[in-house]
Formats: sequence, C-alpha cells, structure tokens
Amino acid sequence: MAPTLLKESGFRFYFFSREETRPHVHVSHPDGEAKFWIAPAVALASSQGLSARQLRHVGQSIVAHQWEFEHAWNSHFGH
Repeated sequence: MAPTLLKESGFRFYFFSREETRPHVHVSHPDGEAKFWIAPAVALASSQGLSARQLRHVGQSIVAHQWEFEHAWNSHFGH
C-alpha cells in the first residue's frame, strides 16, 4: 500500500506502508523518482533521473507540507 499524500506539478508524493521506520516520503515523476527524509529535518535520501532543479522544487514542496506529511505518517503508523 502506498498512500498518496500530494500531487503537484506532475509529482506524486507518497509513502509505502511496509518500509523502514524513519519518516520519509517518496516522490515520483515521469522523469524519475526520489526519497526524502521528513524528520527530524527534510533531507534528500536518494534520487534517480530528477534534475537538481526538480529536486529543489520537491524539497521546497516537502518543507511547505512537512507538518502534513509527518501527521499522515504518524496517523498511518499509529505513532
């Protein structure tokens, strides 16, 4: 299961239900994908195919929605 958290500018932000315990969000786009840590601070974990400009855009979007993403993570995993 991979709940979608946000769709914006061609990017889909989501997380997997059965993955590691550290809060993070995956991002997919026709050009590639990335994984960002969302706690304790937003940070790029990995990426493939996305440009530096796209990664900056995604990082800014995650910062803008960080509270919502953390809340969704905690609600989903019962924290």
